[in-house]
Amino acid sequence: MVTINPNARKLLSYVPFVLVLIDLRYEGVHCGKDGSVENHLEMGKKLLAAGQLADALSHFHAAVDGDPKNYMAYYRRATVYLAMGKSKSALPDLSKVIELKPDFTAARLQRGNLLLKQGKLDEAEGDFKKVLKSNPSDKEAAESELARKDYSTAASILDTVIETCVWDVASRELRAECMVQMGELGKAISDLKATSKLKNDNTQAFYQLSTIYYQLGDHEMSLNEVRECLKLDPDHKLCFSHYKQVKKLNKQIGSAEELIQQQRYGDAVSKYEAVMKTEPHVSHYTRHAQERICHCLSQDKQATEAIAVCSKVLKSDPHNVNALKDRAEALMLDEQYEEAIKDYETAREHSENDRQIKEGLERAQRLLKQSQKKDYYKILGVKRNAQKKEIVKAYRKLAQQWHPDNFQDPEEKKRAEKKFIDIAQAKEVLSDPEKRSKFDQGEDPLDPETQQGGGHHHFHGGWNSFQGFNPFGSGPFNFKFNFN
Repeated sequence: MVTINPNARKLLSYVPFVLVLIDLRYEGVHCGKDGSVENHLEMGKKLLAAGQLADALSHFHAAVDGDPKNYMAYYRRATVYLAMGKSKSALPDLSKVIELKPDFTAARLQRGNLLLKQGKLDEAEGDFKKVLKSNPSDKEAAESELARKDYSTAASILDTVIETCVWDVASRELRAECMVQMGELGKAISDLKATSKLKNDNTQAFYQLSTIYYQLGDHEMSLNEVRECLKLDPDHKLCFSHYKQVKKLNKQIGSAEELIQQQRYGDAVSKYEAVMKTEPHVSHYTRHAQERICHCLSQDKQATEAIAVCSKVLKSDPHNVNALKDRAEALMLDEQYEEAIKDYETAREHSENDRQIKEGLERAQRLLKQSQKKDYYKILGVKRNAQKKEIVKAYRKLAQQWHPDNFQDPEEKKRAEKKFIDIAQAKEVLSDPEKRSKFDQGEDPLDPETQQGGGHHHFHGGWNSFQGFNPFGSGPFNFKFNFN
């Protein structure tokens, strides 16, 4: 007589409901010659899937009456009885299925479970033994294919085994191995998670889960799984070694992100460089580190360096939206507006509803249009990230060079007057944080056309209105002013 422990009994109690779901996907059913029987089966199946059990049952009754030798009609009706909680009604139908088709293991497994619940242990044992006996050959075939490295065939065989023996740990472990070899890591995770619950103290499953998540670049999930392994066995060598690696990497990435939040971009770059040294072999981490370094350099207004790193990221991942946005920002700093527009347009193709992309593209287009008119940075010969001290220094040098009093020829004097006004306007805008911010957004604060209601500035009347104004300080301008 078979003895079933409480945990096994609890697991087996779920078998009917799992098999009902599996059954809904069952293909290749022979429904007999009678087309009406086939129609009843198909309609009943749809109603069962929709949860309309009473209506489904009526159709399966009709299918049984129409073809008393159709084993699938009985099996469908049994699944409805099970779903309705009428196990006593389901039992005769399952027995009829087995009578008509003795190798239908799903029906035999369901019947064994019902007999077990009714206390008919000897009969249940007979069904379970026959189910188990029918599967070893499949497992052996799968193991053979696995040894030959035909992972696809092995996985297909194991699919059949697991459909019947839903909680067979060994089969799931074999299938997980196949999935890892085939690169189907998500499916491998699903099987390993199941084995970690079905088998007590399954440290191997937790270790494998941790390493798979690590390879996928999910360091946080990897850390969670390896901790579960160490809870079961604190001295587990593989788990402990892996834990130290993941914990170190997790800490470095966390610290780097905190530094970015604090706008300490230079320190964040150093942290992400350390990440690449800690894990140089897993591409997910090196790509992520480079992407974040690209972001930091762009935010830190290091245009040349940012463009180089972002371009490296985009070479291996051309549709990386974050890298495209960050390179676009760096290109604008470097006054490569057309290239920035291209990056934003590419990013928009892969993220249409990103507000940052929309705003960045509009700004790049304004800056391109602005650059084709008057560019105060170019007038003073300074970079877009120049500090105020550099701006004032450049202004003084150019103001001394282009002051109209330095020129006697009327044409040269006229050209110098225009140049001097441009220089003074550039200094006015770029030394004022509010005006400079407007200009950096593509709006000229000294252009009446871009200002609502116009606006009056010292230089709109030309050189005549400029005379007497001292751009270096208060009081009238005197050419003898000391520029040094």
